[in-house]
Amino acid sequence: MDSLVSTDWLARHLDDPDLVIIDSSLHMASSGRSGREEFLKSHIPGARFLDIDEISDRTRPVPHMLPNAADFGAAMEKLGVGREDRIVVYDNSPIRTAARGWFMLRHFGAERVSILDGGFQKWLSESRPIESGDATPRAARFDAVERTEIMTMEELLGGTALPWADARSKPRFEGAEADPRAGVAAGHAPGARNLPFTLLYREDGRFRSLDEIREIFAEAGIDPTRPFVASCGSGVTANSLIFAAHLLGNDKAKLYDGSWSEWGADPSTPKVLGPA
Repeated sequence: MDSLVSTDWLARHLDDPDLVIIDSSLHMASSGRSGREEFLKSHIPGARFLDIDEISDRTRPVPHMLPNAADFGAAMEKLGVGREDRIVVYDNSPIRTAARGWFMLRHFGAERVSILDGGFQKWLSESRPIESGDATPRAARFDAVERTEIMTMEELLGGTALPWADARSKPRFEGAEADPRAGVAAGHAPGARNLPFTLLYREDGRFRSLDEIREIFAEAGIDPTRPFVASCGSGVTANSLIFAAHLLGNDKAKLYDGSWSEWGADPSTPKVLGPA
């Protein structure tokens, strides 16, 4: 199964017994939208809802940080998602949060995980079947293990040779626009390059071609075939950069999970205003 699957492919495989579909929609708090509420009203048949905000480390002050392996595995088993399943993740969010769901599942050991190209937006535009309500219970086993593609603020402050790609918008990266979170400074980390995640998608929500992705990374001064660290506002949209690099055969990219919510809130971290 490819890492990026089409709506045609998913429609043909909806009834496969080892296929699990996950909706990992998350919305900005200012949008007034709820991924869970929208899921209950309408979703792809058989889908389960992965709540990125709920399935997180609630002991941290930074939003939706990755939980520990045991908690993630228990949450997946409760959802009926097995580590050995074929998993297709989608979203119905303008911030393209399927990439975060994909990253979480792979980080905790799932191997066969794909993203639905175009997401629920494309599925609906093609008048494909939908259903409402919660998922049907299903027995599953998810023995979660953690991988090592995470970078911490302490590691970054200590110095890293890895290029740093920041997936936020240009105004937020340059500090021309205030951070939406109270107590978080404007700007970016020294040495970071700006690669807004939105550039990687077409208007219909599908990923751009591999050649276009290479060009977008090159224009940002990042080699997508080499290791780099990705960040954003709160560790969600950065995963679109990591997934795009994965499509090019690079699984060495790392996520700074705390991202600007952590870095920008700490008065001791260096911050830069203006372009990179």
